[in-house]
Amino acid sequence: MRAPLHPVPSAAEEPTAEAWETIARVRQSYLDALPIAAALLIEDEQGQLSVGHTNRRFATLDASRPASAPMPIVESPEIVRRLIEFFARPGEELRFDWRDGDQVSGRHFQACISPLAQMPGGNARCLLTLVDRTVEVQNARSLRAELLHDSLTGLPNRTAFAEAVDEVMAAGDGTRHAVLLVDLSRFSRINESLGGVAGDEVIITVARRLISTLRAGDVLARVGGDEFGILLRLANGPDDAPAAARRIQSVLAAPFRLARFEVGIECAIGVAMVGDEQTSGEEMVRNAQFSLKRAKSTGRVEVHHPGEAACARYKLDLETELRRAIDQGDLRLAYQPIVDLAANRLTGFEALARWTHATRGVIDPGEFIPVAEEAGLIVPLGRWALDSALATLAKWDALAGATVPLTMNVNVSAIQLARDDVPGVIAAALATHGIDGSRLTIELTESAIVQDPERTTKALQALKALNVKVAMDDFGTGYSSLSYLRRLPIDSLKIDRSFVSGMLQDRDKVAIVRAVLSLADALGKTTTAEGVETIELSQTLAALGCSHGQGYFYAAPLAADAAREYWQARI
Repeated sequence: MRAPLHPVPSAAEEPTAEAWETIARVRQSYLDALPIAAALLIEDEQGQLSVGHTNRRFATLDASRPASAPMPIVESPEIVRRLIEFFARPGEELRFDWRDGDQVSGRHFQACISPLAQMPGGNARCLLTLVDRTVEVQNARSLRAELLHDSLTGLPNRTAFAEAVDEVMAAGDGTRHAVLLVDLSRFSRINESLGGVAGDEVIITVARRLISTLRAGDVLARVGGDEFGILLRLANGPDDAPAAARRIQSVLAAPFRLARFEVGIECAIGVAMVGDEQTSGEEMVRNAQFSLKRAKSTGRVEVHHPGEAACARYKLDLETELRRAIDQGDLRLAYQPIVDLAANRLTGFEALARWTHATRGVIDPGEFIPVAEEAGLIVPLGRWALDSALATLAKWDALAGATVPLTMNVNVSAIQLARDDVPGVIAAALATHGIDGSRLTIELTESAIVQDPERTTKALQALKALNVKVAMDDFGTGYSSLSYLRRLPIDSLKIDRSFVSGMLQDRDKVAIVRAVLSLADALGKTTTAEGVETIELSQTLAALGCSHGQGYFYAAPLAADAAREYWQARI
C-alpha cells in the first residue's frame, strides 16, 4: 500500500511544529487552487473571529478595496453580521449578495459561507468565498437603464414613469402629486406629410419645451409615440395641475421652424391626482388616460374623476358579455309601429335591438349600442338585426299566406356602414328571405352620412338599385349639410323626439318641426315624427303635414307575435 505523502498526526499524539507547517502549507495550496477568492475563518471559545488562511485572489481583493471601504473584508459590517448569523446556526451554508463600497464605485459579489469539519480539539471553522459580479451587475444596470429610457429623447419611458409614480405613492410623506398626460394633436399629420425624420425632430423639440416648463422635483417621460407623461409636484395644492397644463399648452403653441414650415403644436392634456385612489403607478397613468380621452373630445384640460376607472371596467365587462350574447343568440328584436298620420293606418314597424341580461336585467340600447360600436361588435350585431327583422317579415307573410302590407325599418350604424359591405349584406338577406327591397327601409343617422360622404353616396346608390328606401334618423340633431339632402337618394326624414316631445308647450319646437316639414316637402321627401305620446301631438303633426308618426301613443316596442296581433287588430 502506498504511504501518504504528508503523514498526519493521530488525535492521540500532539503534532510537531513540522507537521503543523505541513498542514498549513497543504491548506494554503488547496485555497490557492480555487478559482475564486476564499478565506478560512475560525471562531474561538470567546466567539471571536480570526482569519486562518486566505488565497491570493482574496488578498488581491482586500488590497484593492475602494477608499469608501478602508477596513479589511472580514471586518466589514455586513460580512461580520453574516458570519455571526452563520455560526449561530452551524452546519447550514449561507449565500447572499454583498456590495463592497458605495453605489457608484463599489463592487458587487456573490458571497457564500460554507461549514468546514471541525478538527479534533479545534475550533469551529468556515470557508468564506467571494465571486465578483461587478461587470454582470453593471451590464444589467446599463441594460435596465436602456429598457427604462426612450432612445430618441433620452427621457424615461412608460415603465420608468409608472415606477416613479409608484415610489411617490409608496413614500406616503403627504406631499401631493399629479400625473399629467400630454398628447400631440396633429403629430400624425406632420409625420405623414414631412416624414419620420421631421416627426422625430418635432418629438425632440416638444421634449425640450416640456422640460423648460417643469420645476425641481417634477419628472418628464415619453410614454407613447406622441404622448408625454409628467409627474408634477403640487407645491401650492391641486390648482398647480391646471396651471401647469395651461403653461404647457402656451409653450407648445409657440411656432417653431421645421424645414420651410412654421409649426405650432396643439395638445390635449389629461390629469389624475395621486392620492385620489389607492392604486399602482400604472393604474394612475391609466386614470390620466381616461381624462385625456375626454380632453381630446372637449378641447379642455380634463381632470380624472374616481368613478371613471370603475365605469371603464364595467364597459369592458359589458363588452365581454355582449360578445357572448351575440354568439349565443341572447338578443331579441322589438318592433315599434309606424303609423300613417293622415289615414291613421299602420304601415310598418321599426326593428329595435333589446337585451335582457341574466343577472343585470334589461340593458338599455343607449348603453350597449355604443359599447358595440367601440368594440367592433356593431357589424355582427347589425347583420343579426337585419336578418332577424327580415325573417320576421317573411314569417308574417307565410302565416298570412300572402305578402302582408307592412314595411320594416332597420337601423344601420355609421361604423357598420364604414366597415361592412352593407349593400351586399342587405342583398343577400333579401334573397334569403324572399323579401322585396321596397319593403325595407334603412335608417342612417346624420353622422353616418357626414363622416364619409363619398362612401355613403356609393352605398346609398347601391341600396336604391335594390329598391331599398333610406331614412335619415334623428334629423336635426347632427351637422349635415342641406346639400346632402338634395344630392343623396334619401327618401324620408325622421324628426328627432327631442323636438316632438313637449312640442305643444314650446313655440320654438313647433317652429323647428314646421321648418323640417317644409324642407322635406320642398325636397319631395316623406317625414316621420318620433316620440308621439298623445293624441293631441298626433293630430297636430298630421295638421302640419307630417307623413308618419311613431311613439308610445300608438304602442311601445312589441315582441314579434304581439306586433303581428297589433297589426291584425287594426286591419
